[in-house]
Amino acid sequence: MNNRPPDTTYDAFAIAAPGLAPLIAAECTTLGITPLDIDPAGVSLRVTARELFTLNCWSRLASRVLVRLAAFDARDFATLEKQAARVAWARVITPAMSVQLRVTCRKSRLYHSDAVAERVARGIVKLVPGVRIVNGSRDDEDEARPEISTVNETGAADDSTQLIVVRFERDRCTISADSSGALLHRRGWRQAVAKAPLRETLAAAMLAAMRWDADMPLVDPFCGSGTIGIEAALRARRIAPGLSRRFAMEHWPDADIALYRAVRDAARSQIRASLPVPIVLRDRDAGAIVATRDNAARAGVSNDITVEHGPLSGTDLTSYGDRGLVLTNPPYGHRVSEGVDLRGLYARLGDVIRAGRRRWRLAMLMPNDRALLGQLRFPMASVLRTSNGGLPVELLANGQRSDFQTGSEVRDQ
Repeated sequence: MNNRPPDTTYDAFAIAAPGLAPLIAAECTTLGITPLDIDPAGVSLRVTARELFTLNCWSRLASRVLVRLAAFDARDFATLEKQAARVAWARVITPAMSVQLRVTCRKSRLYHSDAVAERVARGIVKLVPGVRIVNGSRDDEDEARPEISTVNETGAADDSTQLIVVRFERDRCTISADSSGALLHRRGWRQAVAKAPLRETLAAAMLAAMRWDADMPLVDPFCGSGTIGIEAALRARRIAPGLSRRFAMEHWPDADIALYRAVRDAARSQIRASLPVPIVLRDRDAGAIVATRDNAARAGVSNDITVEHGPLSGTDLTSYGDRGLVLTNPPYGHRVSEGVDLRGLYARLGDVIRAGRRRWRLAMLMPNDRALLGQLRFPMASVLRTSNGGLPVELLANGQRSDFQTGSEVRDQ
């Protein structure tokens, strides 16, 4: 049953991986949602129920979307427990649900995450009797990691488990409910994984930063499990990344199921039947080719990509078009066995790009390794700084910097 007043709005926060917040803000604007504030951790928004569900369904870049339930000062546990009992828990929790708490504490008098979680849990069960609190409280003491975006890597335990995020910062407590459920990069299609897999949201950020919108062929000569090319096909065909998955907000007491169905129906109506340009995924590893084909089939884009088994030296860009984009996450350092000399591989990559007759652009996600980049024998500019698997990386590209939609300069240090 829908008990939500028609004019209900939410204070939302779209969580960003390092460096991606400006790209997420631009994505929100494209979706018709106006960003209120942008900081390195994400984008603040004021949204309706339709906009909140639309953002979950359509965002290719956000890690998850939180909804603020309360914010207050608390310097002792008595105040915390009193305030926690006043939070509008019934807005997002029913007695049939399980609740998982994630707690971070920064420079506050209340620094013990388990004790904070216990007081918040008491407030929940007072207002929603019968709810079950599951294990999950933690205080992420690693200052180098994003405070919210990495505290829960797997999302809620199941569809009926509601994640509550509690953050203490200088005695200010902010309590939020996760509206997404499993992290938004979990589209549902990537089950076959090759070595050093690339997260879907990061592949989508590479495409957004390079402003690729199916206006030219795209080639990935080190495709791995096919994430970049499959994300490109989904983007070009306007297939909403969350179209086939469920979200935590669909289980809230005020969930408007008819509204959510309408948003999904509208998304399906926008899907393009085919692509105007080729997307070519290549790899010399046979296992990677199998993984790519399996993932593409699950994503529904098998007919939109060409998968080729072969070495980098066999890549002929001119056979795909007279201009295009080589977008890839090449082997480097931690992504290959130690002791492997990659200089020859990067020299061959430079040769492949030059053979494209100067009308092919190269963009790579990797550490800014001068020794390897020097083998290309043409300059590369930094477009985006972020992290991949905890390692600082940059999206580096040849061409004019003004051609790119640059993100923030924030590193995951």
